Amino acid sequence: MTEQPGDQGRGIDGTSRTAARLAWSSCALTLALTALSLLLFDLNLSHPGTHIYDYWLENTISSLSLAPVGALVASRRPGNPVGWLMCLTGLAYGFGHFGGQYAIYALSVQLNPLPGSETFAWIVSWILPIIVGLSVFTFLLFPTGRPPGRRWRWLAWLTVAFVVAGVTSAAFSLQANVGLGQIRNPLGIEGASYVYDMVMNVSIFLFFAVVVSQFVRLRRATGVERQQIKWFAYAVAATVAGLFLAYYIPSSTDAPPWFEQAGYTLNVIVTPAIPIAIGIAILRHRLFDIDLIINRTLVYGMLSATLALTYFGGVAGLQYLFRVLSGQERLPQLAVVASTLAIAALFNPLRRWLQAFVDRRFYRRKYDARQTLETFSAKLREETDLEALDRDLVAVVRETMDPAHVWFWLRPDDGSGRGMKGRTG
Repeated sequence: MTEQPGDQGRGIDGTSRTAARLAWSSCALTLALTALSLLLFDLNLSHPGTHIYDYWLENTISSLSLAPVGALVASRRPGNPVGWLMCLTGLAYGFGHFGGQYAIYALSVQLNPLPGSETFAWIVSWILPIIVGLSVFTFLLFPTGRPPGRRWRWLAWLTVAFVVAGVTSAAFSLQANVGLGQIRNPLGIEGASYVYDMVMNVSIFLFFAVVVSQFVRLRRATGVERQQIKWFAYAVAATVAGLFLAYYIPSSTDAPPWFEQAGYTLNVIVTPAIPIAIGIAILRHRLFDIDLIINRTLVYGMLSATLALTYFGGVAGLQYLFRVLSGQERLPQLAVVASTLAIAALFNPLRRWLQAFVDRRFYRRKYDARQTLETFSAKLREETDLEALDRDLVAVVRETMDPAHVWFWLRPDDGSGRGMKGRTG
């Protein structure tokens, strides 16, 4: 049997269609499990005194972001395992969330335990090591689908060993049911929790090693791959900042309630940042916008922090001065209004200064290029010697854009096209 022309193309198309069906089927299953989880959550919430599954909102957002983005990446780039890993991670989140809500409903809300209640409580106890392992593999293989080099294969094998040890120890740990309140692992035994805690401490090292692997990639990468890693790094930085503000600061300091709520809200907002960044990076949609996003984040982040410190410091200083001079505790409303107006007046000058500082510090080459072009534009308005213009223009283009060749034309005023002049450099 001979292969007809086009058979190979049809085979590739058939493989792509099969991959797309499998990816979107996984997404549909994850979304269905998430919808059922929210239904059970509402039923559990309607019974006073019932423990609400911890981290339900973060788990919901994680499954709703990982599953669609993973399906999109896997269907468009079926040869890249990152998309499939995201699909599996989203499915693990969805199944864990559903299992936790069902276990609470079946064992706490209902008078008589429902079928499979203890089974789901047991499964939820060992789902976390799987999620951690899938996440580590996703970050290790991003964006090319391969590790940074052969030297990093040890991290892949260590992750596999961690998942096996984590699932085994969690399956018999009494404390592994994170978020289920008083519901304990039905197969838990004494002493296994200690082993489980030691194994889960390895996850910190795994994530640290994966971050180092991305730094190795970034140091070697150029062009498109460098932009892809920038998207990932930006999303990781946003996620770490959200976790820091939502959990670390409130637990280690006496933060006011509004700060805790603001930190938690920010953490919820940035939860889908990493899946979305991975999707943009691999599919290369608006890939080069990341430089502008980082620039604006640096400028407006520093601007917001500076204005907030100036405002609160000014109000606190005025309040202390007013208390010393008048003996009254409450600051007049006029002083607060004056502080607000001062902050408004400082906004644009401070923003321009911070923009220039960020450009000089983090985007030095572009800043120098812009300064060179502005200087040349001012000189160009007064230049009448075409030979000097020719020489200066080539020098400026080389300095700012570093091209392989330069070619330009000068058209006469009559518009006839005769006498056009060219130059290469």
